[in-house]
Amino acid sequence: MERYLEVSQEAGAALFSRNIAGPVVMLNLLRFRAVADYSPTPELAPPAPISGAEAFQKYMDHTEPFLKESGGEILFLGKGGSYLIGPQAEQWDFVMLIRQNSLADFMAFSSNQAYLVGLGHRTAALEDSRLLPLVAAQAATE
Repeated sequence: MERYLEVSQEAGAALFSRNIAGPVVMLNLLRFRAVADYSPTPELAPPAPISGAEAFQKYMDHTEPFLKESGGEILFLGKGGSYLIGPQAEQWDFVMLIRQNSLADFMAFSSNQAYLVGLGHRTAALEDSRLLPLVAAQAATE
């Protein structure tokens, strides 16, 4: 099973080639590990094992101040589940909508060195994820 946890160079380049002007909303679909895997970042590991959901909460607690500092905001946090329309075997534990004022603000946030220190909590937490940048449109044909 292929997992998606990090942005590829190709995907990053494709995002910037869209020349998005104005706000962007990031749709996050997240599947947690049963037990967080801190092996790549043992310095962040808590003294006792924790769940992926608990590790992701540590990531959110660390991340939210940097998100706000960059002008970003959390629009929605919610529990996922099975699709009503879509592959029934594909389930997501948690869903987020994060708004940034611009791609430049998103890049400033995502490359902030102080933010990056806590990124290991996200990696430890997630079994799989999807990140879809959304841009407001007036009609479906835009």
